[in-house]
Amino acid sequence: MVKVAWRRFRRGAWITLGFILIVAGLIGVWIPFTLHLLGLLVVVGAIMVLRNSITWRRRFVRLHRRHPRHIHRLRRLLKRKPEVWPVLWHEVLRSERFFVPSRWRRLRRWRHSLRRPRRPYPA
Repeated sequence: MVKVAWRRFRRGAWITLGFILIVAGLIGVWIPFTLHLLGLLVVVGAIMVLRNSITWRRRFVRLHRRHPRHIHRLRRLLKRKPEVWPVLWHEVLRSERFFVPSRWRRLRRWRHSLRRPRRPYPA
C-alpha cells in the first residue's frame, strides 16, 4: 500500500517537474540572445511528462495526427535514439531562411559543397 502511494507521488512529481521545464523552455525561447538553447528544456520536460503519463501520451499522439508538420521535430527528438544533429541543422536552416536575406544565405550552399566530392577534370 505504501509502495503504491510512493509510486503515484513520484510519478506526479516527475510530471509536475516536466511541466515546469516545458513552461521554462517556452518562456526561454522568446528571450532574445539565448539562441533557443532553452528550447531544449521543452524536449526534456516533454520526455518526462510523456514517459510518466498515459493521458498526456494519448494527447500527444492526437496532436501529432492533427499537426504532423509541427510535432514531427519534437517526435524525432523523443525517440530512443534521437536524431539531434539533423533536427538542429534543420532548425538552423529554417532560422537562416527566416532571418537572413536570400543573397546572404550561405549555410545550404556550404553543406552541399561538403557533401559533393569534387571530381577531377578528365585529361
